[in-house]
Amino acid sequence: MAVRALQPRGRFDRRSWFGRLRGAAGGVVRSSPSRFAILVFASLILVTTLLLTLPISRAGEGRGTPLHDALFTAVSTICVTGLATVDMATHWSPFGNAVIFIGMNIGGIGVLTLASILGLVISRRLGLRAKLMAASDSNPSRVHAGPVAERQAVRLGEVGGLLATVAVSTLTIEAVIVAGMIPSVLAKGYDFATSLWYSAYYSVSAFTNTGFNPNPAGPVEFVDDYWFQSLLMLGVFLGSLGFPVIFALARSWRTPHRWSVHVKITLTTTTILFVAGAAAFLLLEYANPKTYGHLDAGPTIYQSFFMSMMTRSGGFATINMHDLYGSSQLVSSMLMFVGGGSASTAGGIKVTTLAVLFLAAFAEARGAPSMEAFGRRIPRDMLRLSVSVVLWGATIVAVSSIVILQITKAPFENVLFDVISAFATCGLSTGLTADLPPSGTYVMAATMFMGRVGTVTLAAALAASQRRQLFKRPEERPIVG
Repeated sequence: MAVRALQPRGRFDRRSWFGRLRGAAGGVVRSSPSRFAILVFASLILVTTLLLTLPISRAGEGRGTPLHDALFTAVSTICVTGLATVDMATHWSPFGNAVIFIGMNIGGIGVLTLASILGLVISRRLGLRAKLMAASDSNPSRVHAGPVAERQAVRLGEVGGLLATVAVSTLTIEAVIVAGMIPSVLAKGYDFATSLWYSAYYSVSAFTNTGFNPNPAGPVEFVDDYWFQSLLMLGVFLGSLGFPVIFALARSWRTPHRWSVHVKITLTTTTILFVAGAAAFLLLEYANPKTYGHLDAGPTIYQSFFMSMMTRSGGFATINMHDLYGSSQLVSSMLMFVGGGSASTAGGIKVTTLAVLFLAAFAEARGAPSMEAFGRRIPRDMLRLSVSVVLWGATIVAVSSIVILQITKAPFENVLFDVISAFATCGLSTGLTADLPPSGTYVMAATMFMGRVGTVTLAAALAASQRRQLFKRPEERPIVG
């Protein structure tokens, strides 16, 4: 008894079940933060699935949702994808909508940031490896051994500030968008309580790049309200930039020369893709009578920019994706595959990955010994990592497409579009996903999970350890091209 009395208060007995559980969890956090992050994400999906299968989560009929639909919705919610096999506006009860609403916010925080926060709670402090994982998406070399020459968007000493920025920026941006949307929803004849709910739902769905709709008609109901659509675009844009970029802009928005290469590349590539995507949709769809052919010049230009933003990962649509010309579907698939910025609520291979590949091609064409951007040299190992990300992403899309094609026998262009949308956690659909059989929903759910967790992080989690090779083999060059 005397020994117990001398123990400091607030500490758990290591022999208790909670102490052993906490010790085991802390060991996982310290040994492999990436595996812990995936475990946390999978656990959140499991809990959300169980909640959505309850009868209280379904509207009207008093019986629960089938497991495959509940699992698919849970994965789409936590992975902030936006694809659905049920009518999101009518299928769920207030309790089910609350689960989805909370799940979108949790998923929007991001798998690595969430894992770091939970790791902090468990171990009471962030170890060096956990800090590396928290700062990882600001620098894609998170799993690469060796020094990094260029400045990082978020340094190790700033991880605490990054985590605070995640929470503050999320709440602030969503609150501002909610306040701006309420008048537009009220103008459609809804009462204040419904307007507040719809605005909050759309705000969260936009900033997290999910794309779920709370009303049966979706954004089509606001197709003539450019203010409402502009707020949707703003939320999607800010969510797709990435928290490290928001963190850097919040600190030094008046001094662009102090921005890191990551921030500059993200902003530059995002702007280029946004404008190029809008130009492509304008050129390809201006004469399509099912999409923009019946619109005047001004609305056509605006809707082209809206579509360009949403195909990057937003998931909202004012037209039927099935009505797009095949050329426009291909452009949409390309934009979805690229996605948004690192450590953002967007999916895809990320704009920095695409930028590194183009910088490498440009340097090779000039015969330059290294890649350069904004007066900084980018190590060549970043090219190797970028190629790995693209190959892993392309492999996931290819395998999933083959399996879905075999299951559904649907047209290839529709399958490819929806599979890329699932991998890139975009949420746009040609209508294929809603008609999938249970086996197809499981395949698409796995595709969404792998796309959201991240190909590099998934590969790092599956690797038992990184080996160091203390010798080099003789060099020989194969014929390429």
